[in-house]
Amino acid sequence: MIVLPSLDLRDGACVQPNGTTGPRLVNAVEAARGWAHVGFRHLHVVDLDAASNVGSNASFIEDIIRDVAADVQVGGGVRSTDSAERLFDIGVTRIIVGSRAIEEPEWLADLSELFPHVVVLAVDLRDRRVMTHGRSRAPALDILDVARDAAGLALGGMLVRTITMGESMDARYLNLMEDVVENSDCPVFTSGGVTAFNDLRSLENRGVAGVVIGSALVSGVLDPHSVAQEFGE
Repeated sequence: MIVLPSLDLRDGACVQPNGTTGPRLVNAVEAARGWAHVGFRHLHVVDLDAASNVGSNASFIEDIIRDVAADVQVGGGVRSTDSAERLFDIGVTRIIVGSRAIEEPEWLADLSELFPHVVVLAVDLRDRRVMTHGRSRAPALDILDVARDAAGLALGGMLVRTITMGESMDARYLNLMEDVVENSDCPVFTSGGVTAFNDLRSLENRGVAGVVIGSALVSGVLDPHSVAQEFGE
């Protein structure tokens, strides 16, 4: 299992993740380089401007890819085949797609055929219920429906982002992740709720392939050096 530090980009800067305080990191490349220096070889980058349709941080993401020795997966605003292709053209390792991919499964199928094993489907959940469009809509879908429908596609993974259960690493969360792993034929990633090494090991024991972590690493709740040593590769 790998851990991917999360970098949220706005106006070319790396902003503090939810749950942390302090000034924003004004240089996204330096922030990414810092994680790589600690020992992380995989990064999760979110383009907040693209996600909200107010701009793009593609040039800064390209700088990260060029200057930092790490694989970079990118999400936020990837709603078309053209936007996916542009990210791959600058060297992104994987792209994250969400609402459109869930609502238009034929587009997800086409995208995964065009870019096999490098498209990650992100699914936001409230408990087990799927949420879309910034968690403002709730189609009548259970996470296992999505996992089964995606079976057979050449996906690079599925990223499960929980809302209520993500507040803590309890038995419901772990059981949920185990169910998703058992019903998926691609690597399963998750984010939210990790605050201790035992959380990481519990997820690893249930077959989770990777964990995206933001505030727990930035705030020091989890020691970055220790996490990178065990889960950085």
